[in-house]
Amino acid sequence: MTKKPTFAEAFAELETITEWFETGDIDLDEGLKKFERGLELAQLCKAKLAEVEVKVVELKKKFGDGEQDE
Repeated sequence: MTKKPTFAEAFAELETITEWFETGDIDLDEGLKKFERGLELAQLCKAKLAEVEVKVVELKKKFGDGEQDE
C-alpha cells in the first residue's frame, strides 16, 4: 500500500506535472499517465482543503468567529 502524500507533497507534484505539460514536448502515452495522476492529486488536494475548511468553521464557531470586543 502506497503512503498517501501530504497536501504539500501532492501540490508540489501537481506543479511538476503542470510544468511538464507546459514544455510543449509531450509524449501522448506519458501525457495521459501524468494527466491521470494530476487528476488524482487535484482530488486529494481538494479533499484536504475541504477538511481544513470544515475545521476552520468549527473553530470559528467554538471561538465566536474570532471577533471580540476590546
